[in-house]
Amino acid sequence: MPARPFVVALTGGIASGKSTVAGHLAGLGAELVDADIVARELVAPGQPALAEIVAAFGPEVLDAEGALDRRAMRTRVFGDPGSRHILEAILHPRVRATLRDRSNASVAPYVVLAIPLLAEGRGYDWVDRVLVVDVPREVQHARLVARDGISPDLADAMLDAQASREQRLAIADDVIDNSGTLEDLGTATAVLHRRYLDLARAKAAEAGR
Repeated sequence: MPARPFVVALTGGIASGKSTVAGHLAGLGAELVDADIVARELVAPGQPALAEIVAAFGPEVLDAEGALDRRAMRTRVFGDPGSRHILEAILHPRVRATLRDRSNASVAPYVVLAIPLLAEGRGYDWVDRVLVVDVPREVQHARLVARDGISPDLADAMLDAQASREQRLAIADDVIDNSGTLEDLGTATAVLHRRYLDLARAKAAEAGR
């Protein structure tokens, strides 16, 4: 039986730069599996998860074509912990199972799982490393306002709805500080890539003994 691939769970707060880091690692040869993309696949028309969501929230969360109206769904659960927990109970176990299946099927040097809500969830004790892309809250706030063209108050509300910086750092095995330049970020990512290659080789060797 082949050894399970080396798996890195990548997370970070909104506007932290985690997508940029994920793209860098994929460009260097890692296989990238994005939890957000998996979640969208799982709520496609005809999928069991979409039927459960409609049963829980009503047909008003569907658009005219019968697909999930993601904007309506976000509006429904934002600021409503009860509704958010219902949605997470439907989606998160399916997302975790799909991420694990795709990781196990990978033949890449290692796998990167991009999981925005890693610190808020559970069930990922099977990953080998947790990588957190970290920036101070004020940097997140400024980037979010500039990137999305939203008000400072809405940016604060969006940041407050996520796990805190301290909660993310508490689960980290590795941290990339993205408060500098894009060049700094690329350099830090390349260093970690080499480390993950070494760790993946060591894991494969151990499994082969």
